[in-house]
Amino acid sequence: MIRYILSRIGFGLLVLFMLSIFIFVLFYVTPSDPARIIAGDKATEELMAQIRTNLGLDKPIWEQYLLFLGNLLQGDLGYSYRSSLPVADLVLARIPATMSLVFGAVVVWLAIGIPIGIASAKRPGSARDRLGQGFALVGISFPTFVLGMIALYTLYFLPTRFGVNLFPPSGYVPLTVDPLQWAWHLVLPWVTLAMVTAAVYARLTRGQMLDVLGEDYVRTARAKGLTERRVIYVHAFRSAMPPLVTQLGIDIGLLLGGVIVIEQVFGLQGVGALAVTSVARQDRPVVIAIVLLGGLFVVLSNLIVDLFYALLDSRVRTRAR
Repeated sequence: MIRYILSRIGFGLLVLFMLSIFIFVLFYVTPSDPARIIAGDKATEELMAQIRTNLGLDKPIWEQYLLFLGNLLQGDLGYSYRSSLPVADLVLARIPATMSLVFGAVVVWLAIGIPIGIASAKRPGSARDRLGQGFALVGISFPTFVLGMIALYTLYFLPTRFGVNLFPPSGYVPLTVDPLQWAWHLVLPWVTLAMVTAAVYARLTRGQMLDVLGEDYVRTARAKGLTERRVIYVHAFRSAMPPLVTQLGIDIGLLLGGVIVIEQVFGLQGVGALAVTSVARQDRPVVIAIVLLGGLFVVLSNLIVDLFYALLDSRVRTRAR
């Protein structure tokens, strides 16, 4: 098991190393000149040369990469071209809002999607199954920003016309400041993000459960007189979990990199909103930091998924020996 964990960690570090090379080539070996972005169009050549020297852009490419990699390993992400503030501080200040949005939505979509998928699989072809598939189809078909606008209109604008304030339309309150206000401001973003993703998990759970419920060991468990609840949730669902865990790890990793649409619709100042602003302002160090952060989240989430796989499936542990 230790060998398996170390191998997955090593593979994750290799992926991050390759990502650093890709990002360096993409952002540094390009026709655009960071000195021009910083100094402006009317800057003199002497000023731009001084900026290139300060940034190390006058050195050979391989030296620039080693400097770039060394700074990354020390946690030095540089300074913003626009605000001159440390990039690490800018990004870290936005992470709590994005993490609050993602993990809250994860709880909601799992609480909705998995029960619907299990209920549909228990009686395929029934009215309950058709309702579950209809929910999944509608949820997958709607774009996230459309659901966000519908949620804002029905749960904020319409009630306020009658003097009722159900939910705030935008903003974020840190959890450490006021937990109730934190949750109240995030209910609409949670529901919007969860409705789309819950539909995916409902379909995935239904398909996996239908495959598992036809297995011999499930029929054997029923023949032994076990309750249907124990057969479904202890025997069948455990075997159906690995694909769900895999999908969950991918979704969490990608969403932590920046939930751009939801943050824009609901005015949440998270990583996604920072990415949009930084791209528009050509703030290269901030964009690089966000891309690296997204890659780190994906690698970490997949590492956690691999560990869960090893716990759920003994065959993984056997192959790792």
